[in-house]
Amino acid sequence: MRALTRASAVAVAAVVAAACAACSSSPASQSGSTGSAGAGFPVTVTTAAGKVHLASRPDAIISLSPTATEMLYAIGAGKQVKAVDDDSDYPRGAPMTKLSGFEPNAEAIAAYKPDLVVISNNIDSITAKLTALSIPVLDLPAAADVSAVYSEITELGEATGHVAQSQAEDHKIRAGIAAIVASEPKHSAPLTYFYELGANPYYSVTDSTFIGSLLSLLGMKSIADSATGAAAAGGYPELSPEFILKANPDYILLSDTGSNGGQTPAMVAARPGWGALTAVKDKHVIALNADIASRWGPRIVQLLQTVANAMKSHSS
Repeated sequence: MRALTRASAVAVAAVVAAACAACSSSPASQSGSTGSAGAGFPVTVTTAAGKVHLASRPDAIISLSPTATEMLYAIGAGKQVKAVDDDSDYPRGAPMTKLSGFEPNAEAIAAYKPDLVVISNNIDSITAKLTALSIPVLDLPAAADVSAVYSEITELGEATGHVAQSQAEDHKIRAGIAAIVASEPKHSAPLTYFYELGANPYYSVTDSTFIGSLLSLLGMKSIADSATGAAAAGGYPELSPEFILKANPDYILLSDTGSNGGQTPAMVAARPGWGALTAVKDKHVIALNADIASRWGPRIVQLLQTVANAMKSHSS
């Protein structure tokens, strides 16, 4: 997903809400390979968005999803990646191109002669267009919850011939999250938070979203849950400044950060009336890495750790 500071708040909320409406995916029933060429193939992989059949292990993969790119390298499939989209800036060394996941061009993609294309948004019916060119497409939509992350990593392992590595990555993420949660002090009541997707207007997330489910593991609760129209907005409602001030959250989490006009704790404190908020007075405004906050790959452990560390330092 594109970093949240690169688009208008309205466009971001619309894209995020549509993407995160996807249900949790379930692993394919096919047995996978351990990474050796040809082992475990042919294979049919089932994701939340559909199925893809692969006759042999793909060795010219194109990723049009920054999250999928991170997953591919995490499971040891990096050497099979031929090209990635213009937002796949991690890990360093990934073959970034001018290809776009938000404005996909079938002819430009086909020019790389891929034997697998991985996407997270079927924008402009790109799956059908590439399938018509006999190019397999693996669609891994935005995860609805943490369990969907494990499923997608497993599915990607099956599709690339790295089943054992994908299972190891699943276990690594699970263990990382479990360790963070176990170390978090127990609270008598949930700590409320305002998660800022974008400012002017202010878009946020509810506990029903992916990021909401992740933060709930730390005993946190979104103020957006009680916002009018939150459910209709897919869990990504627009909040008025008055609503936020009245809710008076314990924490403010900024995902709209970065060098390109991103928000900072100082900017939040300078907003009219916001200096009176508990989160501002107690210095509970946490600036997140915009890219990590907008993806649902292996670095969710890092995201959760950032929030947990900030909570510990503020309570000490």
